[in-house]
Amino acid sequence: MHFDIVIVGGGAGGLELAAQLGRRLGKTLGGERVLLIDKFPFHIWKPTLHEVAAGTLDAHQEGLSYTVLARRNHFSFTMGEFSGLDTRGKTITLAAIHKSDGEEIVPSRTISFKRLVLALGSGSNSFGTPGIENAYLLENVRDAQRFHADWLSASARASFASNRSLSIAIVGAGATGVELSAELLEAHAALLESLGSNQRFRLDITLVEGGDRILGGLPPRISEQATVALRRKQVTVLLDTRVQELKKGVLITSSGEIAADMIVWAAGIKAADANAQLGLTVNRINQFVVDDHLRTSVPEIYALGDCAAAPWGDDKTVPARAQAAHQQATYLCKVLGAMLREHEVDEAYVYQDFGSLVSLGDNKGVGNLMGGLAGKNFFVEGLIAKWMYISLHLMHHRAILGIGKTAVLALARLLQQRVSGRLKLH
Repeated sequence: MHFDIVIVGGGAGGLELAAQLGRRLGKTLGGERVLLIDKFPFHIWKPTLHEVAAGTLDAHQEGLSYTVLARRNHFSFTMGEFSGLDTRGKTITLAAIHKSDGEEIVPSRTISFKRLVLALGSGSNSFGTPGIENAYLLENVRDAQRFHADWLSASARASFASNRSLSIAIVGAGATGVELSAELLEAHAALLESLGSNQRFRLDITLVEGGDRILGGLPPRISEQATVALRRKQVTVLLDTRVQELKKGVLITSSGEIAADMIVWAAGIKAADANAQLGLTVNRINQFVVDDHLRTSVPEIYALGDCAAAPWGDDKTVPARAQAAHQQATYLCKVLGAMLREHEVDEAYVYQDFGSLVSLGDNKGVGNLMGGLAGKNFFVEGLIAKWMYISLHLMHHRAILGIGKTAVLALARLLQQRVSGRLKLH
């Protein structure tokens, strides 16, 4: 197969780029010139994985089929796992697809390209901590679904245990750790409403952070508000606590041992080790080093999103956030769209930080908006912040579905929750 533009990775940035390019080229040319590749058949917005894990978001209802999105946005899609790159021959290799019993469904494939965009995302950084295999990760929808199934089993076990309690330790107090803590508390409260008094159990959540505050990448005021909110919800927040080892049922830290029925690792990000074997320049956490035009060390190959280390200012790189992937997708649509018309775009990519929002459950949230409503840094909290947080998800859907379909989808989800409830218990 050959395509002018091949995009590997259907996350927030990769999917939005494919959709924008496909719509720009139209129904006739889009599917012939633009190809999106992902190892999963459907798309979940990564910032909502903590909701899938807690069961407050149904992945099967939330997931959007890449095949349907390709048809509606006029690009091609093929499912497969990226396994190799030939920079000189301008080809990539996709691994064979097998059934659960090992039978091969689709053989290994080679795809040639004129321009390649790597949107491979990132995973967790274990920092070499022993026993990481004893922790749950939240890197993709399968991880979230696995945690959800085990969380339901652990809840059932706790409701009949002699101590009637379930303990969860979350390592890393970034956005994922903080939001997962809040979401699990909401899920637990909803679950208790369905249980009799003799089956109700206590949920103990410990949030372990190696730094001196939670949400270390965000302004201190957001950290303070989130810390107060979590502690009011009875979450134990441990700061300046280094994790030394993970064992089954116990977390060994610099502050002592923490008993935990379930351990979630949400500390740090790191791109895949395989990135370093592709013949492209990478940094110490395996992100592709790109210039201010998002080009890797091979000019015909671009990278965006969490897998890219793009320059920002004098000595920083663009943070791994959904808003960065969205901006980079818009920029590359302009660059690659011009390339398809045999033109060039000299304009460099410049990241704009529009602020951050964190969901704290119970119609609460905190955040700051940069260059927004009042001066350079406008602080929001409570229900307004929560609504704005939800609107970010809707803005992503608008980019790939359009305004009309996004409105219908939002209404359908609201009605579905009224009928079946917000918490998924199966």
